[in-house]
Amino acid sequence: MKSTKDHCSYQNPDGWCCEEPCGESGLCYWHDPKIDKCNDKLKDKVEEWAAAGKPLDGFQLAKTDLKDVNLVNRGNKAGFKCRGADFYRADLTGAHFFGLDLRGSSLMKAKLAGANLHCAQLDNCNLLGADLSRARLENINWGTDLKQEAEAKKAIKERNRKKSVSLYQEAEEVCRNVRKQCETQGLFETAGIFFKKEMRFRRYQMPRFSFGRCISKIVDVFCGYGESPIRVVIFSLSLIFACAVAYFFLDTTSAHPTYEGVQGWSFYLFEFLNALYFSVVTFTTLGYGDISPVGVARFIAAFEAFLGSFTMALFVVVFVKKMTR
Repeated sequence: MKSTKDHCSYQNPDGWCCEEPCGESGLCYWHDPKIDKCNDKLKDKVEEWAAAGKPLDGFQLAKTDLKDVNLVNRGNKAGFKCRGADFYRADLTGAHFFGLDLRGSSLMKAKLAGANLHCAQLDNCNLLGADLSRARLENINWGTDLKQEAEAKKAIKERNRKKSVSLYQEAEEVCRNVRKQCETQGLFETAGIFFKKEMRFRRYQMPRFSFGRCISKIVDVFCGYGESPIRVVIFSLSLIFACAVAYFFLDTTSAHPTYEGVQGWSFYLFEFLNALYFSVVTFTTLGYGDISPVGVARFIAAFEAFLGSFTMALFVVVFVKKMTR
């Protein structure tokens, strides 16, 4: 960090040092969070700062009026940098943030109604309570973890259960807000991603070994809360194959006359194919009756038939849900 008497001590992650005059705090007007800027007209000044090629990293703009502020880096693929900035309760109605790098910034309770966030980077952003109504949310880089999600994971490592539950509640609220706005705009893929996150964060708030949490986990594994039909398909194929192996080793199948003279590995190959055929017939509850289970295999067949009927019904529900969007 820079520590001269006359210049701001702020330094961004890239090593850039602010050259603005500092106050008693050692920070300039833009980087000092203790300076109240809510009554200042800053829109033009912020735009001029960005146009001069200086990063907006660390700007403290809580409760400011920045309606229609234009921070689009025209003619460049990379947007302006505005990392770690504070826009708490700022009025950003109609703001132009196309491609803006807002990683690590706080947009908590900010008014972003009608704002253009297309292609913006919101990794590790605090979006709790943000008004995203009519905001353009296409192709946003949301990052892997929400801010509250990352902090909740740290709290779990520190064995602070109460704090982690509170953070997961906030993360759930953020996901619900983003999901609803994406659904309104027809961004169903993104809405599906945030719906899964929303349900998982709700699950993490439950006691670890509670019945509700176990059921929620099973639904997630089976179908991703209705957003992942491929999971149902993978589970079905895995179950069919696993049961086929069991039928093969339990001698459920019998040699078909067409390969009575076959011996060695070819015989076992045909036997396994027979077991696989029987597993498919059982899973789909067709029940042709040409092969019958014996002994323990009967219980496996009953279990497979039960899961098969349930899984096929589940796949229809999940598939229809995805296709009717």
